[in-house]
This record gives sequence, C-alpha cells and structure tokens, in this order.
Amino acid sequence: MSGSAERVVFVHDRPGQESLLTGGTISRLRSDDAEVVVVFGSAQSADEADVRAAMAALDVRDWRLLPEASGAQSLAEAVADVLDDVQATAVVIGADDETLRRAASGAADSLNVPVFLHRRVTDAVGQRLVAIDVSAQVDQKLRAIAAYPRRWSITDHAVEPVVAVEPGDPADRPVTIGGTETFLRQPPAHAPATETAPGPLSRGLAAVLALLTGAAFGVVGTIAHQATLSLGPVTIPVGLILALAGITALLAGLRLVLGDRLIVLICAIGLLGTIFVLSLRSSGGSVLVPEGIPGLLWTVVPTLVATIVLAWPRIPARQGSA
Repeated sequence: MSGSAERVVFVHDRPGQESLLTGGTISRLRSDDAEVVVVFGSAQSADEADVRAAMAALDVRDWRLLPEASGAQSLAEAVADVLDDVQATAVVIGADDETLRRAASGAADSLNVPVFLHRRVTDAVGQRLVAIDVSAQVDQKLRAIAAYPRRWSITDHAVEPVVAVEPGDPADRPVTIGGTETFLRQPPAHAPATETAPGPLSRGLAAVLALLTGAAFGVVGTIAHQATLSLGPVTIPVGLILALAGITALLAGLRLVLGDRLIVLICAIGLLGTIFVLSLRSSGGSVLVPEGIPGLLWTVVPTLVATIVLAWPRIPARQGSA
C-alpha cells in the first residue's frame, strides 16, 4: 500500500458487503489518500440512503452499480470499463457470486491489474494470505456496518444479521470485527501457479560465474584504485571511488536480483581472495597495493560491503502495486 499512487477497485455482490468484509482496508487506503472505487453487482435489498451513509463512514466518494448484463462476457466488459476509467492499480473482489467473481477476475487479468480475493482465515486453510492491519480503522468499519440497520445489529464488536439477504451468503453469518482483514493474491491466468527452482547444474554454473566475476572485479579494482585526478591543488582518488562503487554495485546487484546469499558469498570470496593475493609483495618486490589510505581503504571497505550485503535481511518483492 503505497498511498495516493494507488487506485483500488472493490467489487462486491451488493451494498453492505463492502463494509463488513473489506471496510477496514478501504478506510486504510483512504487514510493514505489512495483512490477507492466500490462497485456493486446488484442493489438488492439496499436503501440508497444507507449506502451513502456507509460510503461517507468509509470516506469513499465514488461507488457504482454495474448495469444489468445479459451474460458473463457483458459483465466482464462492464467491470473492465470501470477499471480502465479509473486506471486501477489493483482489484479487490469480495463477491461471492461466481459469475461476478469470474467476470471481475477476467477483466482485471485482461488489463494486467493485480487481483486480491477476500478470504477469511477459516475459509483458506493451507493458503498463503495477505493480512492487512486495520486496527486503526475498526471504528470506521463499525460505523459503516451500522449504516445498514435493516441488515445487521451491532453489540460492541459483534455483528449479528437481522435479515439474511440470500441463504448461504458469507456476509450473513455472525462475526466479530477484528483488527485484520485477509486476502488471497490471485495469480494472473496467463502466469504459472508456481516457479521452478533452479537445478543443481544451473546453480553450479552461476556459482562459477560469480567466482570469476568477483575475481575479475578484484583484479581491475586493485590495478585502478591508485589512479588519481588532480584539479588544481585538489587530488581526487577517482580510481578508488570507481573501484569501490563497482564492487558495491556488483554485490548489492547480485543480492537484489538473485536473492541467493550463497551466490553472493562465492562472488565475495572471489573478490576478496583476489584482493588479498594481489596485496602481497611479489617475489620481485613489486607491490600493487602500497601502504597508505587508498590501499587501506581498498583492503577494508570491500570486506565491509560484502558483510553488509550478505547480512542484510531479505527484501520482500512488491506484489503488484497493492
């Protein structure tokens, strides 16, 4: 959730579900100045005044009712029109109706928009859910639910249905409002459900390449780190600066792209081992890393960089834009 850059469309069967199922997430997005549009497949058993009151409680200014569609394709086109109109960055589907859920998922996939399905923890055993902390938005969520007095009664944080809109509707079960809402990230229809892990051969080749690359950077950096540029009375250690920038970019880049500490470690071994070997005095007495501040920095800083890159916690990949 990156604030005002987000434009999230919530799709629900009918008014009321948006407050009970996803009201906390809607309020949190709005508190971050994100644009939120709530779309309903039907206005069944809903009073417009109640809907307006609920939208006001959630600070939602844009809510829409899908036109009556003659088929799933027409419904998908209607949802796609909404997504395209608001340039949605994510779609949250709380609909229980299979036709509407499929239509919304298909429309989002056709526009490459990430899809999140509302799921209660008890209904998604064994699935990896995205949990949104909405503890700061519980009061707003309760006020939005209370805007539908003909449908629910509220006692403290317990919500009891007054009248069931449709038998079996998950929104017509007694619930206790908590500080978390959970969602299932739906993979795109054109993407594989799982990623294939690299095999031993490919990983071995990557390790060899990382070792050689680290050694090459060590050789080039050791040769170039003493180069300087004089600008009047100022001497700039341009060789040392470029060498340190190069090895930092190499190690950090490998960690960010591959996320594999072992490959980064092997690259660091090639780099640091080469620097150590080249810093020794040769049999002829020549020295590639003479004493002085540049030589000291070239032998110490790469070790610090490698240690930080290897010890840095894993950076979670951003799931779409949500």
